[in-house]
Amino acid sequence: MGTTTPPRTLAEALRARGDESLARLLRARPDLLSPVPNDITQLATRAGTRASVVRALEHLDRFALQTAEALAVAPDPAPYDTLLALLTGDGADDGDGRDEAGAAITAALPAALTTLREQALVWGEDARLHLVRTARELLAPSPQHPSPTGLGPTVAEATAGMSPGRLQDILTAAGLPATHDPVSAVAALAGLFTDRTRMAELLDTAPVEALSVLDRLVWGPPYGEVTPNPTPPVRWLRDRGLLLPVSTRTVVLPREAALHLRAGRAHRVPEPIAPELAAAAERDPQAVDRAAAGQGYLALSTVEELLKLWNNGGPAILRAGGLSVRELKRAATALDVPENTAAFWIELTYAAGLLASDGETDERYAPTPAADEWLDLPAQDRWTHLATAWLAATRTSGLIGGQDAKGRALSALGPDLDRSAAPEVRHRVLELFASLPPGTAPDPQTLLARLRWERPLRTSRPGGPTTGTQAATGQPSGGDGTDLRSRIALWTTNEAELLGITGRGALSSQARALLGEGPAAAAARLAPLLPEPLDHVLLQADLTAVAPGPLERPLADMLSVLADIESKGGATVYRFTPGSVRRALDAGRAASDLHAFLATHSRTPVPQPLSYLIDDVARRHGHLRIGAASAYVRCDDEAVLNEILADKRSATLRLRRLAPTVLAAQADPGSLLEGLREMGYAPAAESAEGDVLITRAGARRTPPRTPPAPVPEGPPVPDATLLTAAVRAIRAGDSAARVVHRDAPDTTASGSLPRTTPADTLATVQAAAMTGSAVWIGYVNADGAASQRVIAPVKVEGGFVTGYDHTADEVRTYPLHRITGVAELADDQST
Repeated sequence: MGTTTPPRTLAEALRARGDESLARLLRARPDLLSPVPNDITQLATRAGTRASVVRALEHLDRFALQTAEALAVAPDPAPYDTLLALLTGDGADDGDGRDEAGAAITAALPAALTTLREQALVWGEDARLHLVRTARELLAPSPQHPSPTGLGPTVAEATAGMSPGRLQDILTAAGLPATHDPVSAVAALAGLFTDRTRMAELLDTAPVEALSVLDRLVWGPPYGEVTPNPTPPVRWLRDRGLLLPVSTRTVVLPREAALHLRAGRAHRVPEPIAPELAAAAERDPQAVDRAAAGQGYLALSTVEELLKLWNNGGPAILRAGGLSVRELKRAATALDVPENTAAFWIELTYAAGLLASDGETDERYAPTPAADEWLDLPAQDRWTHLATAWLAATRTSGLIGGQDAKGRALSALGPDLDRSAAPEVRHRVLELFASLPPGTAPDPQTLLARLRWERPLRTSRPGGPTTGTQAATGQPSGGDGTDLRSRIALWTTNEAELLGITGRGALSSQARALLGEGPAAAAARLAPLLPEPLDHVLLQADLTAVAPGPLERPLADMLSVLADIESKGGATVYRFTPGSVRRALDAGRAASDLHAFLATHSRTPVPQPLSYLIDDVARRHGHLRIGAASAYVRCDDEAVLNEILADKRSATLRLRRLAPTVLAAQADPGSLLEGLREMGYAPAAESAEGDVLITRAGARRTPPRTPPAPVPEGPPVPDATLLTAAVRAIRAGDSAARVVHRDAPDTTASGSLPRTTPADTLATVQAAAMTGSAVWIGYVNADGAASQRVIAPVKVEGGFVTGYDHTADEVRTYPLHRITGVAELADDQST
């Protein structure tokens, strides 16, 4: 194909492209690479399939999409000037700002057209622009799916099948000369609607009510219902072809008439320029970094607290999967956060691989072995681990509490929470944050407007018609007024603040480093902003301890066993109770150990009430012993056992005396322990040998688990190496399919596999191996799939030929018995 010959098909247009242009197409539309097309023709065919075109349209910005929509209602092919006129109008209704809008459209149209060409949605030169047929079908108007432009069918389409007599009546009423040729009649009517002078004269004679009807239809939808006996204004419009019948009760405003009323514009408001991102507030960047660091440290504390909460085995898993509403409320109460926030932390911990199911028969959630490794990391590395997991996660906690397509409730850690668009939206939101100066918080409304402009087909259109692509992808019509992409963006801003990605609404410097340089750089930025862990607390006389800052891990772990957290914030308050002291004794600590621990780590003297509390609980601890008979209670003091038997609260335990110092129960040991503790006693469990059983915290872990894999949004974007190899393979396959080959014995018709005898095949490939030339072969693989290939044989032995396969761009070995035939390439391969 000569360089001056315009392409006749999309395949010819793609064939004329350079390798870099093809690589850009495959990068923008990676679904075209699954699998790698055999040649350019197959690539063009795949690029025109409905699913691929829908996916490509969904990734267009608003103006590129508006350009495609204008081409869908333009003649095919359409000159560049016609397309520009559909976007700018014919100037008949120029008003304030119209000249500026036209200049902006004129400046932006070449870039939008380049985008459509690069993505193989438009092909051809400026004089003959073709929109891919599938895209035209998706964006063209129909009664079921009106065009996004709000335009109806053309006069020719609307009058198809109309009787010649009816056409003559319309021409007469419109003041046009009669003709018996239906084609001429349609052309005359269309010519009237596109002639501004004659159309204006016709509308000047229209009743005012008829003009009101046109005003309601002009910007769409162009369809309206009529009664069997329409009103005089509607009858006037129908008689003159300004309303054409679609069915017995439906009429449509033809496209040519609508364009006249719109002054030639396909869209009411073209949007060639992306909305500006406005600033809601400007803050000190250092204050933003400090606020984000403080929130990030709080995020680490919250995740650690969640892991401790489920350290000995968390809640049971529902039969349908996930966490029950009751367990979510318990977790929210323990973390002292709202339920939706607790759901976010649970999902984040799960996405980071720190939490999983244990896989037991009575399946429960528990920390993973990776949680212990994470807890040993420095605080800044723990934060980057959480932030990186959040950025890549497709599980969307904001959906929890809603319902799926079948009306079932969506639960935390349950199925159906993956939304493949979530990572892309999160990254884009943070990129828009980063585009502002440091310390600047963006306005949420302008942020959403920008996102909707960048991906208009990914959003619903509240109150508006459903587009063809929305119908193809099953998107909602926007009844709730909020699309999923915008909801994910709003969730992202809230979650980023919780996680410490942003501080006071602005992006922190550590988050900028995470996005631009990676986790190591982010950790280095964050480390100086985090508080140093403390090795002491302040004991008070009211049985509390105040931690004036974050504590070192051994101190925090021991204190969490010995005391209960009463309040959190800049300083954490711990309260000592008989139950918390007993918990420390159950873990194997002696009273002397607790006294020594408090004396070592308190900057204030140990209060006497606290010492008395420890000694009192330790004196009674283990006085009662409980073991498995099914369960028994033994005590050296008979009076204590008598007291238990006399207590009405022990009735549910069904105790009976076996010996003066032993009681038997029909409850299991665990229930017996809890029952006696609720009655105010401090029993201890013992083994079959009579030794006290020590209960240590943090003993339950799941088997090694991998974090949940994000659900990808379509095929992954190929890297440069894969793109280069794919382009070479497509070029080689195209050469093989279009190659000019010499005549070979028994060769079939052009385009099918060559046929030669086994002896001729062997002789030809041996000669090619000796001379280093390439040959054209037909090959049938083990599955019976036939293909044509161009190979350069280098070795022929043992019934196999080894050579460089130009089609696959690699060295391959083929069995000779699977080669159907071979032909030498012609000397002149110029095509």
